[in-house]
Amino acid sequence: METGLRGKVVIVTGAAAGIGRATARCFAEEGARVAAWDVRDSEAELIIQELRAAGGEGVFRAVSVTEAGSIQSGIEEVLSRWGGIDVLVNNAGIVRDAQLIKWKDGCVVSSMSDNDFDGVVSVNLKGVFLVTRAVVPHMISRGGGVILSASSVVGLYGNFGQGNYVATKAGVIGMTRTWARELGRYKIRVNAVAPGFIATDMLKSIPHKVLESMSARTPLGRLGRPEDVAAAYVWLASDAAAFVHGAVLSVDGGLVLGT
Repeated sequence: METGLRGKVVIVTGAAAGIGRATARCFAEEGARVAAWDVRDSEAELIIQELRAAGGEGVFRAVSVTEAGSIQSGIEEVLSRWGGIDVLVNNAGIVRDAQLIKWKDGCVVSSMSDNDFDGVVSVNLKGVFLVTRAVVPHMISRGGGVILSASSVVGLYGNFGQGNYVATKAGVIGMTRTWARELGRYKIRVNAVAPGFIATDMLKSIPHKVLESMSARTPLGRLGRPEDVAAAYVWLASDAAAFVHGAVLSVDGGLVLGT
């Protein structure tokens, strides 16, 4: 399939590991020019080498999606190097799980803290807003573009102990559908991807029995790979998805069907 992505300029946030890293690499394999952003820069040179080895051009920059100044500096670097922005993948995200209230023996023994709630909202929801707001004017000037954002299947049906995370992922869906209405007139397509259980570093702390349970709950019988989600992002950004707009694509092995 000809994706039409060769030479396109792509920003991927949260690109240092997991789904983001696989996504940056997948775009590079299509010949795209990839700006990989992440707050972690310990493997910056290795990431750049991976992107070039995959067949594209690549740069890495330490960018915090929660800071407007950091985002603007990153955008200015992309514009200076390549002259425009064609695709934005809002992938950066964090988890800080806790129950709203944990009750035992007639009293509250723990609860989700303000810091844990605000921290997740700041990265997963406001970060998407800040980066998208900064990028859109450049897409309008360029005559169009593609905005893709990371939601989650838990944003569709909820999840125990993840009220903050679920709220942000449901919020991403809401912003995606709103921006699709607002930005379509400028030939900017806006879509979201909702991954299921994906084998990334976020799952390393989960006991093996729990991971087995996750696989068993997934109709396809396995955890997803970062590349499964990356391929969905590439397809949504490609010419093959030219009439896909305002959609939420579940990449979950049928998990939603199994709930």
